[in-house]
Amino acid sequence: MAVQNNTPTGWVGWAFFASFMMMLLGIFQGIAGLTGIFKDTYYVVTQNSLVAFNFKTWGWISLILGVIIFMAGLEILRGAAWARLVGVLLAGLSFIANLSFVNAYPIWTITMMVVDVLVIYSLTVHGGELREK
Repeated sequence: MAVQNNTPTGWVGWAFFASFMMMLLGIFQGIAGLTGIFKDTYYVVTQNSLVAFNFKTWGWISLILGVIIFMAGLEILRGAAWARLVGVLLAGLSFIANLSFVNAYPIWTITMMVVDVLVIYSLTVHGGELREK
């Protein structure tokens, strides 16, 4: 019979990393959204852009997504299992949203996409250890 060890490993830091990165990502997403809302001429887009509507609408979507991601990051710190699932889904949604926005501001969106990938990795591989801390 196998003995179950409920002691978190040193890898629990990845889950904390994911939580803090989600909060940071939510702030970044909110800043991008506010920029689109209040200064929609800030972004330069070519004719091959994937954004299907104006930047003010895109700004509101980014702002709401940022608030939801930030709140899920707070819940992950508490060890909520449902927040891990929501965090992975929101990070994936954020990745797709930023992929469609990469023509408008490539450095910012690529940075956020890298953070999305790290959050997904952290939550899927080491997120369960937060409940056991």
